[in-house]
Amino acid sequence: MKSPGRAPAQAARRRKAAGATDTEFLVITGLSGSGRSSAVKALEDMGAYCVDNLPTELLPQMLELTHRSTLDLDFVVLGMDIRERGFVRQFPRIYRAARARGIRIRLLFLEASENVLVRRFSETRRVHPLGGGVPLVEAIRQERRELAPLRGLADQIVDTSAMRVRDLRERMVAIAREVRSEGSLIVTVFSFGYKYGVPAEADLVFDVRVIRNPFFEEGLKHLSGLDDPVRDFVLGRPETVAFLGKFIPFLSFLVPLYRADGRAYLTIAIGCTGGRHRSPVIARAVAEALEGPELRVAMRNRDILGEASASAVSGGAA
Repeated sequence: MKSPGRAPAQAARRRKAAGATDTEFLVITGLSGSGRSSAVKALEDMGAYCVDNLPTELLPQMLELTHRSTLDLDFVVLGMDIRERGFVRQFPRIYRAARARGIRIRLLFLEASENVLVRRFSETRRVHPLGGGVPLVEAIRQERRELAPLRGLADQIVDTSAMRVRDLRERMVAIAREVRSEGSLIVTVFSFGYKYGVPAEADLVFDVRVIRNPFFEEGLKHLSGLDDPVRDFVLGRPETVAFLGKFIPFLSFLVPLYRADGRAYLTIAIGCTGGRHRSPVIARAVAEALEGPELRVAMRNRDILGEASASAVSGGAA
């Protein structure tokens, strides 16, 4: 197994040999209507140098110029999408070549569920880029098929289905803070409810519905996993003690392997029925156990508010 620090060290030597700067590039792409333009704007407001709708043929020149610029361009964000002819075909080659040269470039892919995308396009009355007389649903499905290779190439995938504009901005703030941490693995642990769907952006998904549900316990139904009575109940269950006794060591073994493989992000999703009681408690326990000098751990509770947390990003975030 590779040493965890070997990949970053090799990249640093390549950059030094090439006389490169420490510019960090983040390319944002994804499904139309998933919030790409809003994400780019949010990062621009935070001080990133942003170029939206960059033509694919100009990407190599853009990387070269800004990468070697004497200007203080430490964080460059590039928005690209399927409207640019040749994007899907040309981008993977350019992206891999840039990384092979030691350029610090990452790909963020935004997506949303089909029904959410249909609603956003209907509310804003925008025409889908692949419209041209094709029904909206078919255009959305076609784009998802065509962008599948880029989704597979992405360093991080963010599903904006349940996000408001404010939520998307907060996620971009977190990404902006993380993206400069060379060599560290960013682990996101979040809870969810299976009744609202399995999160598409998760790398690892674990089911904790085997733990007794506080929902059916007197006095706990209307509380959440953020409240001490629910937390004490869940963590005090013998099945929870046994589960964490095996689960934490398993993750402690597995997560460093992702880091050694050069991964920048790892998303661990922990689900129960509604995402309100058991999964937030277990997610918090996992996040606290994994936090350490070698890892940066963030935590989210996707469905802890139930139906209220399922509000989608508004049309303005498309």
